[in-house]
Amino acid sequence: MRKYIFILLLIAVLPKIEAQSILEETRKQLLSPDGHYLFTFYQRQSHAGSKQMYYTLSYKGKTVIEESELGVLIENQLFESALAIPNDTSKLWGENLLLTSVEATTTDETWRPVYGEREEVRDHYNELVLKFQKGGVPETESNSTASTAGHGQAYDKRQYYYMNLIVRAYDQGVAFRYFFPEATNGLFLHIVGEQTQFTLPEGTSAYYERWAQGPYKLLPLKDWKDESERPLTMKLPNGLAAALLEAEMVDYARMKFRLANENSLQVSLYSSVDLITPYATPWRVIMAAEKTSDLIGYKDIVLNLNQANKIKDTSWIKPGKVIRVARLTQADAIKYIDFAAEHGLQYIHLDSGWYGSEVLMSSDATSVAENRDLDMSKLINYATSKGIGVWVYVNQRALVQQLDELLPLYQKWGIKGIKFGFVQIGNQHWSTWLHDAVRKCAEYEIMVDIHDEYRPTGFSRTYPNLLTQEGIRGNEEFPEATHNVTLPFTRFLAGPADYTICYYDKRLKTTYAHQLAMAAVYYSPLQFLYWYDQPSAYQGEPEIEFFDNVKTVWDDTKVLGGEIGEYVTIARRSGEEWFVGSMTNNDSRKISISLNFLDNGKKYVANLYTDDETVQTRTNVRITRVIVDSNSELSFQLKASGGCATHLTLASKEDLKKYKRYRKNQVL
Repeated sequence: MRKYIFILLLIAVLPKIEAQSILEETRKQLLSPDGHYLFTFYQRQSHAGSKQMYYTLSYKGKTVIEESELGVLIENQLFESALAIPNDTSKLWGENLLLTSVEATTTDETWRPVYGEREEVRDHYNELVLKFQKGGVPETESNSTASTAGHGQAYDKRQYYYMNLIVRAYDQGVAFRYFFPEATNGLFLHIVGEQTQFTLPEGTSAYYERWAQGPYKLLPLKDWKDESERPLTMKLPNGLAAALLEAEMVDYARMKFRLANENSLQVSLYSSVDLITPYATPWRVIMAAEKTSDLIGYKDIVLNLNQANKIKDTSWIKPGKVIRVARLTQADAIKYIDFAAEHGLQYIHLDSGWYGSEVLMSSDATSVAENRDLDMSKLINYATSKGIGVWVYVNQRALVQQLDELLPLYQKWGIKGIKFGFVQIGNQHWSTWLHDAVRKCAEYEIMVDIHDEYRPTGFSRTYPNLLTQEGIRGNEEFPEATHNVTLPFTRFLAGPADYTICYYDKRLKTTYAHQLAMAAVYYSPLQFLYWYDQPSAYQGEPEIEFFDNVKTVWDDTKVLGGEIGEYVTIARRSGEEWFVGSMTNNDSRKISISLNFLDNGKKYVANLYTDDETVQTRTNVRITRVIVDSNSELSFQLKASGGCATHLTLASKEDLKKYKRYRKNQVL
């Protein structure tokens, strides 16, 4: 539903600004539906007469973004020639723009994703569209030509160009983008940067991460040596948490953040962008919350800022759990298929090397390498007979050369998905190539997992065959627990992440229960389990039943508690089952979990998986089964770098007889 709304002016809550330099007629404000966010736009005019766009943002009356610049830097000889107006020589589309009109609307809809973290998503926002003209003649001017005052020279109105600033305020955050309407001459624009800035209150600290698979450092907003990845999560001195994100980056250059000056961040593009109008830049997203754990529940905003699903028949898109085939032989692959079938997994994955060296342009991904003992046809047929699908790894070197040949061939073979390896990311060319490749895969009913540095901006809503992506420092690099409990508040705000969960590898720096809990805490519709493990690593450990039973997509998700870098607890529902994961950092801690999210009046069996050194197995994981209900509270004493996993199922009469009721405040 879309209708016009009245944008409330709340001048009194704004910080005091030098009134004489602000063009008051340009001051426009936008409230979120719940009234918590207040976005304010205005232009300032210098003594020399030039104008610049600015904005501020507050949340529940507290400052999130102080006065910050807006604009796009365009370099174009034809464009500059057309706008060679004496009173406007600026190349920055943020300076000397004439505000010609404002439109305000509201939208309140719900949509059902093909899969996700909940079965229904609400898309509710207020929108403000500010329309600008580059030049000095208003769009409403009655004459087709007008003289520039003081210069005695006439200019044709058709030489003026236009830009809109689109702002949306959700209860979960505020987003804005630049839109260039279609020009009658098919205006070509060469964007070399953005003036988009985010000035934070003094004393703000940020979870700085230099590259997508890098570690995090909590740093003040000063003296950075390099750019920081997005999402960028921050702690503000007024007690708020905030995050800066990017949405719908499909055919543009990747954004990161650099310091413009102390306490002020600026959008830093990987490279220039060429576009033809009409064209919209990616969304710049700002989320704020009173608790960092609340940010986790706000990330639907990224999906809402993307276009709706464009795949008509999605019946072939099937999320699931997958195990990597490390030894690329027929006999070993069959062992993995059997293990997957016995333990509730849906896929096996043939990793790099099956068709030859992934780094050589000469490797042919249309056939198995001669030195590999793999019969693809027999293997896929055997997997199909066991209800298991097959994924394959293909490096971008082969994808670039052979994609149009590979897709119909893989569909004929019965391949279910491709993991893209070592994709180029960052500039506009490779961004466009990558998303076009996902579209092509959809035409052949092939799912996609993108590895290495790519980070999502919500494209999986539009093309849900893109199940997941890496862009994360995962178990391949064996991070410590503190890193693991930072991820839900940072990287996972952008969308699913293929963390590649391990279990038996001796190089892990966490407990086994910590690894179990990841399967519930970390969202990835294609969830890799046992990444470095082989089927022979399993020796009957009973707690593996949690991996057997856990799902990868959900009907509901609830964040039960957490603090960035310290601990996190997330509950997820599939049908009438709930899976709960709790993880702590390098420190031990006691946590309590209220089960008030369960249906009232129903009894559940709580299957609890906790670290316990007294358990006589090599993994030291204790399984406790108790009867609970919505009035119950679970308390756990987590070991350092530990965790706990919980699987809740409806209790039968036999269960009620077998298990005793949980005693409140008991510590496990």
